[in-house]
Amino acid sequence: MTAEIQHINESDYNEILQQAVAVFDNARNIIARGISTTANMACWNMGKLLYERKLEGKHGDGIVKRLSADLKQRFPSMGVSPRNLWNMKRFYSRFLNSDEKLQRSVAVLPWTHILLLIGKELKLDDSAILYYATEAVNKGWTRDLLLNAIKMGMHLTQKPTTIDNNFAEALSAPQAMYANEVFGSRFNLGFLGVTEPIAELELEQRLVEKIKLFLLELGNGFTFIGNQYTIAYEGREGRVDLLFFHRELKCLVAFELKIGKFKPEYIGKMNYYLSMLDRTERRKDENPSIGIILCAEKDHVDVELALEGVTKPIGVADYQLLLPKKELAKIIQDEMNLYIKDSHAEKD
Repeated sequence: MTAEIQHINESDYNEILQQAVAVFDNARNIIARGISTTANMACWNMGKLLYERKLEGKHGDGIVKRLSADLKQRFPSMGVSPRNLWNMKRFYSRFLNSDEKLQRSVAVLPWTHILLLIGKELKLDDSAILYYATEAVNKGWTRDLLLNAIKMGMHLTQKPTTIDNNFAEALSAPQAMYANEVFGSRFNLGFLGVTEPIAELELEQRLVEKIKLFLLELGNGFTFIGNQYTIAYEGREGRVDLLFFHRELKCLVAFELKIGKFKPEYIGKMNYYLSMLDRTERRKDENPSIGIILCAEKDHVDVELALEGVTKPIGVADYQLLLPKKELAKIIQDEMNLYIKDSHAEKD
């Protein structure tokens, strides 16, 4: 070990070690007080230390190995392997010159998500990382869901956001603002593995089977109530394709699934269902029920005209569903290759 660090004297090394110990000591103390983002702060500060000390190449490798060994003795549960220390430096250098919005978005991600986003194989630029970081936080994506989204190139397929709802007119200002954050203009249902057009009932069945993944795509706060949910009022009966309750919005959310292009008459049917829900299912302490119509395609002008004068809160969104078989096969193969590579790296 001594031969590996012959290019640095003991006093310089001890100074680096003391600074590193201070980084993790401070992080451990704050983590004990319940601040979840501190682990990434420690990684950032450790990466900064290694970056500013210009540790790289064979010379740096020896110092980092010794540093790892000394830090493990003091912080056995902090994840200070040589590989992870180098990852911390890579983390710092990757976002050193990025804008504050991106830095803040990445800072709240789990460490495994960060390492995935800064992977050399993916070569994601700042705008792509910002998109995936924001989506991962808002929708509670696991690392696997994040990887699938990246492999599908979701940041390349997102259309400019258009407001295809009447939330501003039908809801209070605070609730309308939050509802717009919760319900996007497009939902990605690629996790269903669909490779050819399917009927609405089959689409619904697939969503129900994988309701956990669908909830993650919707975002946090949803509770699934049921599919083909029957609502009845004075001899009238209707069936909502998918019914949820959102804890933060404090309201029922009804989803109607359509395999084709949006039609204006869908608004009337949803308005009818929401009226029945509000009269039969909504509690006194709950907000007005919200309806979301999911279509394969929508035209903003058609939606705008159909919603004019409607007082119930209704939104229209399209979904990205069909995945060509070749693209699906490539995604699966890429995932397998990455898994094998990660497994070999862990053994090393």
